[in-house]
Amino acid sequence: MDTYLLPIERPHGLMRKLIYALTRKRFGKVLTPLKVHAARLPLGFGSWYGRISALDDRLSLPPGLAILIRQQVARINVCEFCIDIGRWVALQKTGSEAKLDALEQYETSPVFSDAERAALDYVTRLTRDKRVEPDTFHRLAQRFSDREICEIVWLVASEHVYNMTNIGLNIGSDGLCDLGKRQHAMEVVN
Repeated sequence: MDTYLLPIERPHGLMRKLIYALTRKRFGKVLTPLKVHAARLPLGFGSWYGRISALDDRLSLPPGLAILIRQQVARINVCEFCIDIGRWVALQKTGSEAKLDALEQYETSPVFSDAERAALDYVTRLTRDKRVEPDTFHRLAQRFSDREICEIVWLVASEHVYNMTNIGLNIGSDGLCDLGKRQHAMEVVN
């Protein structure tokens, strides 16, 4: 898949060169959103994206639930890059893909708790329908504090920023996780 704007392989400026080098060291490559989107904007935009990750570390929600929420939003929006990097992050933080693999069946899968189902119902409705019914919110509010509910909304909103950036510039998976083989295997089973 070709991006709508050509990736900038050799950035100008010492700071951008340093960012590319650090990204290459962490991921084994310079990520496509960095080369296509961030390289064309003032550095402040890129640092804002970095702050989103730092803010995620300050959430009171369990990290595994935050990952599931971001993955559900990316899955609904069909942001291949976000699904890919989300799986990579999940493996780094939790070491497990079981819940990610079962995400499409979260409503019936026994691997999810009632609280996770309530959060994922809320997230699904908010992302897909751009509205939430009172009963969906009520189920969420029974299991999460006001702060946690606001954190869930934050995760959905900030994931949309990532998703729309990548979708709008036709940025697909960077192959951090082998999503193609996994998707093919799931299709064969179904």
